[in-house]
Amino acid sequence: MTRRVLLIVGALMIVSLAGIGTARAHHSFAATYYEDRVVTIEGELVQFDYRNPHSFVFVLVPDEKGTPQRWSIEWGAVAQLNGQGVQRFTLKPGDKVTITGAPARSGEEHKLLMRKLVRPSDGFTWAAQVN
Repeated sequence: MTRRVLLIVGALMIVSLAGIGTARAHHSFAATYYEDRVVTIEGELVQFDYRNPHSFVFVLVPDEKGTPQRWSIEWGAVAQLNGQGVQRFTLKPGDKVTITGAPARSGEEHKLLMRKLVRPSDGFTWAAQVN
């Protein structure tokens, strides 16, 4: 019986450690975004995907000719954002927002890693916490 319990506990530990390894194998933000560069955009929020492993905000931003461009902004995980006061219904389509973030390295002109979000209508602000 003791051997069986030890095998079960050992198996659970291996499964648990395998899960931690998978989470830590997540992509590097530094490899995906220029973390030393900053871009600020202003536009209308069209979609807020509140999900794991990362939430996304999609914003229509007029280019220099006034043509709307859809921007994809990568944000934090649900638990992280929830702990910082952001919930599923914090942002809604139609919200006017100003977002500052790190641009993508891939050459995708309309993709950022969120650093700061401001909704001027009510002053709601979220900013990345520096460790």
